[in-house]
Amino acid sequence: MAPPWLPAVGFTLVPSLGGFLSSRNVLGKGLHWYAGLQKPSWHPPHWTLAPIWGTLYSAMGYGSYMIWKELGGFSEEAVVPLGLYAGQLALNWAWPPLFFGARQMGWALVDLVLTGGVAAATAVAWYQVSPLAARLLYPYLAWLAFAATLNYCVWRDNQGRRGGRRPSE
Repeated sequence: MAPPWLPAVGFTLVPSLGGFLSSRNVLGKGLHWYAGLQKPSWHPPHWTLAPIWGTLYSAMGYGSYMIWKELGGFSEEAVVPLGLYAGQLALNWAWPPLFFGARQMGWALVDLVLTGGVAAATAVAWYQVSPLAARLLYPYLAWLAFAATLNYCVWRDNQGRRGGRRPSE
């Protein structure tokens, strides 16, 4: 039999693992490309992103554990709150490959807006089960709004810079 703490740890780590795997495009060419883009002055320093995402992923992961536990596992009652959670997580993980891998800043923005909408729906669904679990999503929702604004500004200010260079005129 698995130790009783294992589900909590597993649920908490899954978002970070997925985020790590989906962010491999950030390294190397993706990061080099991004460094050459025009960014607003309020852009956060690169070194802050890993701790921010680690914290947000851990909070949402633990919140999902709270919902799972409260609803008795993957029960019929858990389909909507955990399904919405899984959907927003998949959208979240799609952003780095879209932005850094495919360098599709506009589509990445669409993805972020959808992520925010599904994450907000997740918070509403979670609140019905556990207000505390829902509150664990609030910083994430705020960060998604910030990230979408940043994505928009970078996209707007770098029109035509797909691939890291301006097309010849």
